[in-house]
Amino acid sequence: MSTEQLLILGGAGLLSMVIVAIGIFTARSDEDFVERRLEEATNDSFQTYGDEDDQAVDKGEGRAIEALDSFFANRKFGQKWRIQLARANLKLTIGEFAALHIISTLGVFAVGYFVLFSGDIVFSIIGGFVGFLFPRIYVSRKISSRLREFETQLPDTLSLWTNALRSGYSALQSMEAIARDSSEPTKTEFHRVVQEVQLGIDMGDALQHMLDRVESEDLDLVITAVNINREVGGNLAEILAVIGHTIRERIKLKGEIRVLTAQGRITGYLISFLPIVLALFLQVVSPGFINPLFDNRACGWPLLGVGLAMIGIGAAVVQKIVDIDI
Repeated sequence: MSTEQLLILGGAGLLSMVIVAIGIFTARSDEDFVERRLEEATNDSFQTYGDEDDQAVDKGEGRAIEALDSFFANRKFGQKWRIQLARANLKLTIGEFAALHIISTLGVFAVGYFVLFSGDIVFSIIGGFVGFLFPRIYVSRKISSRLREFETQLPDTLSLWTNALRSGYSALQSMEAIARDSSEPTKTEFHRVVQEVQLGIDMGDALQHMLDRVESEDLDLVITAVNINREVGGNLAEILAVIGHTIRERIKLKGEIRVLTAQGRITGYLISFLPIVLALFLQVVSPGFINPLFDNRACGWPLLGVGLAMIGIGAAVVQKIVDIDI
């Protein structure tokens, strides 16, 4: 097979994978997403029954994804993926997330083999492994970004909650006001809590589901105070006001620490990624320049292993230094 034919096949395969990825993201409606996420959060088997013809079409279109869902559903890492997708607020099932891993791996491998590394199979395999990590890296960053936004909005959320309680609203009515007037992601999370309570789930369980999705220490403090107040009574508005002031001061202190440790974090990123980026740059500029490291198992492979281990240790040490717990 000629080089032109390989390029055509590789391009066609990459294009098909991109089309499949776009279809995965666009094929699901917002209503189905809400129902699916509520089912995952509550671990119940409720579902909304609609038109039978629409259900048949959905089953026909998503049969492969449903097979992947059923394959991963009862596995430990599949359940972990379910929690991570819920925390990232992504419109994906486990099967679709697994399909994205495959698409990303094959896509990066094809780009590396046909474009970047000029047929070098070793670096193409390394690129495929990096592509396998892309979906997880994206989800992890999405979770971190969403958690940071939620915690930043939490003091204002508690202020709104306190004012609603002082105005005579009940706890559920106050959360409805938060779901109506707050910004994302606070709006979505409190809206889910209200939906679950309206479906008959206990408020304590609904709040725990929100904590499972957000996983915030500040939110844990708020939910604990609300649950204790529901059991023993008391002035919830005053309690939330005090907690809101405490959280606001913690956020201010975290911001100051983040500014002071910015140089250390950037240094950690630099010493971690610079050797890898430099190796890829040399391979692209001068193909085969680094191949002796991979060809010589007696000397090259131990050097690569030691180098990667030292990079990992250095990144972990720097991260430990700049990670200050408040």
